Amino acid sequence: MRASVLLSLVGCLALPSGAAVLGRCVVAERLQEGGLDYFEGYSLENWVCLAYFESKFNPEAVYENSHGGYMGFGLFQIRNTDWCDQGRNLCHVSCSALLNPNLKKTIECAKKIVQGKEGMGAWPSWTRNCQNSDTLARWLDGCKLSPLGQPSQPSPVAALE
Repeated sequence: MRASVLLSLVGCLALPSGAAVLGRCVVAERLQEGGLDYFEGYSLENWVCLAYFESKFNPEAVYENSHGGYMGFGLFQIRNTDWCDQGRNLCHVSCSALLNPNLKKTIECAKKIVQGKEGMGAWPSWTRNCQNSDTLARWLDGCKLSPLGQPSQPSPVAALE
């Protein structure tokens, strides 16, 4: 009995509390709202694919690569050595700001990264899993995204007035 209670308590301590894994369509919607759909020519499907393979849609993910000497932060696992305040800080952002589920700072920084000479190739996981994929459309399957940038249709009632 005591052992099972102790194991339950240890299990609770080992699990991250409040982990903010986002749904695929929520990620797609936030990335679209942030202006990533066809930013620098990369479709929204590419960005959602990248988010999955970098963090499994967890905007609070932190990964330490001891062999490479860097840490990755957030949805796109943005490296601290170049992009946030633990390195060269080319995005002018704190690494902790890249962990916010609203994704605003993450999107701003991703835009700077993709404008570099490597484009989305700056993320090896995109090159391996998304770049030449013939199934990218599946990343948006079932997502009800608004057609941003398109004028909204007037309602039939408004047209009669």
